[in-house]
Amino acid sequence: MNAWPKHPVVYEINAWVWMDELSRKHGRPVTFSSVPREEWDALAFPGLDAVWFMGVWERSPAGIAVANRNEGLLENFRRALPDFQLEDNVGSPYCVRRYTVDEHLGGRYGLEDAREELAKRGLKLILDFVPNHVAPDHPWVVSHPEYFIEGSADDVQKDPASFLEVEGKVFACGRDPYFPAWQDVLQLNAFAPGLRQAAIETVAEIAGQCDGVRCDMAMLFLNGIFEGTWGGRAGWCPETEYWIDMISAVKAAHPGFLFMAEAYWDLEWELQERGFDYCYDKRLYDRLEHESAQNVRLHLRAESAYQNRLVRFIENHDEPRALSAFSPLKARAAAVTMATIPGAKLFHEGQFEGRKVRLPVFLARRPVETADRDLMAFYKRLLEAASLGGPRVGEWQLCERSGWADNPSHENLVAWCWRAERTRQLVVVNLSDSAAQGMIRLPWDDLDGGTWGMTDVFSRQRYMRTGDEMRTEGLYVDLPAWGYHFLSEWGQVG
Repeated sequence: MNAWPKHPVVYEINAWVWMDELSRKHGRPVTFSSVPREEWDALAFPGLDAVWFMGVWERSPAGIAVANRNEGLLENFRRALPDFQLEDNVGSPYCVRRYTVDEHLGGRYGLEDAREELAKRGLKLILDFVPNHVAPDHPWVVSHPEYFIEGSADDVQKDPASFLEVEGKVFACGRDPYFPAWQDVLQLNAFAPGLRQAAIETVAEIAGQCDGVRCDMAMLFLNGIFEGTWGGRAGWCPETEYWIDMISAVKAAHPGFLFMAEAYWDLEWELQERGFDYCYDKRLYDRLEHESAQNVRLHLRAESAYQNRLVRFIENHDEPRALSAFSPLKARAAAVTMATIPGAKLFHEGQFEGRKVRLPVFLARRPVETADRDLMAFYKRLLEAASLGGPRVGEWQLCERSGWADNPSHENLVAWCWRAERTRQLVVVNLSDSAAQGMIRLPWDDLDGGTWGMTDVFSRQRYMRTGDEMRTEGLYVDLPAWGYHFLSEWGQVG
């Protein structure tokens, strides 16, 4: 297949839930090998570059048993799925027993068929890699206990929620330093001499089955973070970074393989420096949800080398559904924003239909929700327009905006533009709950001396403005709360 585009668009699908719903829809068990052709065709929507099948690896019976004893998890399961039964818990996809495609989904050969079907439609395949922890019944627990953070009988007695005895040895449960331990997984030791090579071999094996990996909680395996989390339990800190060793080794054998980091704590740049192609942009998500338009604008002023390697999203399996986190109007404004700025774009299956239930990743099925046809049409138009040249291959620029002394509402506007050889696009978004007016100055020096037409992607209204005005005073906009213009089809008319 062709190389990854500069600003790839990725669609996350919960593999187990997807198979469950296809099986119900078609009245027979469906695996990767038997997905009907029309279902593959349905994934090939305009502008999509890759499918991330979340949760294909073998689930852990030991992890399922731990989860079924956790009242907090069971309460979450029932909240999301009111008719929950214990058999609905198929285990966390991030409690990996083995990096082998689960037979329930069709096994390795089924995944090969899926990859082939995606490739026929020009789509790449992304899978998961979980560096920080594995299931209590992972083979390494017996064959290589030295790969783990170990504990003692005293640790189990004092802190039974953070340590687990397996096969006569005590291991620390996996953790994020800011939260309680995950009781269904065991903590790998990033500093263990043999682990890095074993992990490299694991990812090299994965790389033979897909085109990229999304690395769960990648920042936890930065040397400084890991040392701060585990201290003396981890042993001596290596001279080299885990991710530099990992990524350089895998890419030497698979040059076009993509590494995407789930990243938090403003460590995106550090992870990019360690070799990641793209890193989650959680900061933009938080700013869209809670902060002002000015803070979003400041975020977008970062260096292009950094911006181009961020993953923009307004929902994924770790976040609430967009229509739960944002009002309906705000969700659309946020979607227009994340879909039309530089960097990778991540959309979540169910986002286009307006699903509101955030499903725990342990569950094999989800509740029925009515699809929002109007929202589906909105996303179809947005993705089609965002795939037309500019946001794919063009030059991106943040636009200046101005207002008037007695009307500061222009501060709620954020605007940017794209220019490619044959396409131009201008996006203006009002990131506030009140109307906003302002002047948007276009940076294109070839606008002078003529009149230009442009069409709004959503309203289909055609506007005519002089280039001199747009370059000097600016383009006047008046947008309602959470309103937006996506101006495309630019052409000089005189």
